[in-house]
Amino acid sequence: MADPEYELFAIRYATREAQRSEHFIGGDPHDGPMPMDYFIWLARGGGRTFVIDTGFNAEIAKQRRRTFLRCPVETLRAFDIDPADVEDVILTHLHYDHAGNFDRFPNARFHLQERELAYATGRYMQYPRLSHSFEVEDICGIVRLNYARRVLFYDGDAEIAPGLTVHAAGGHSAGLQFVRINTRRGPVVLASDVSHFYENMTSERPFTTAFHVGDMLVGFDKLRTAAPGADHIVPGHDPLVMNLYPAPSRDLNGIAVRLDVAPSGAGRGEDVQRTPA
Repeated sequence: MADPEYELFAIRYATREAQRSEHFIGGDPHDGPMPMDYFIWLARGGGRTFVIDTGFNAEIAKQRRRTFLRCPVETLRAFDIDPADVEDVILTHLHYDHAGNFDRFPNARFHLQERELAYATGRYMQYPRLSHSFEVEDICGIVRLNYARRVLFYDGDAEIAPGLTVHAAGGHSAGLQFVRINTRRGPVVLASDVSHFYENMTSERPFTTAFHVGDMLVGFDKLRTAAPGADHIVPGHDPLVMNLYPAPSRDLNGIAVRLDVAPSGAGRGEDVQRTPA
């Protein structure tokens, strides 16, 4: 039996102004503006719904000086999805912008690499350079969910459902994973923070928040191996995503885009990267 084809969407819920030098280890010789967007993702197919990452809330946005655009969980209602009905949430990792709002899914089970929770509760969290990317209440909440038997752990690559797999790619965080999803245009790879921007991957210059730089570089190779081509890889924070893909409806213009159709416009596929400012 063929794998189901999933509808796949990116939902943009926050943004921030930033400079190019903030996004590449070692800085950038052509420094200039390079804003960052924040997304969660939604996959529907085979009679199942998967929410991928859960974002952060307005309070955390204020604390961290991010521009909060909308509640990502409430935005799911625009897709006729009640968060209370969601049964599966995939957490690519436990950084604040990917694992907040977990409590808004009262009936979901959470899919996570076991190494990520060990990392977020282990010895490295005594170092602010690493712990600043986590919110301690989020981590405590995931521990409580585990005690409630609502976390499914993985040790490496795994199939969660037909046509939907997770792939371990530590580096940015010790237990980071990306998601490969079968769609009508073939497999689409949601990189999450394996590659924040298209340019991190195309130039092989990792993002500045790093647990293991070597694993980050290997992660770029894993993305390429998992995808049929470069235009089937979707980075985790690049505003270009909103320009390259179409909105699912007029009401969601500027809010969400479809990823199960090919990207269009200039700068797609192998040529997707930015011109230095």
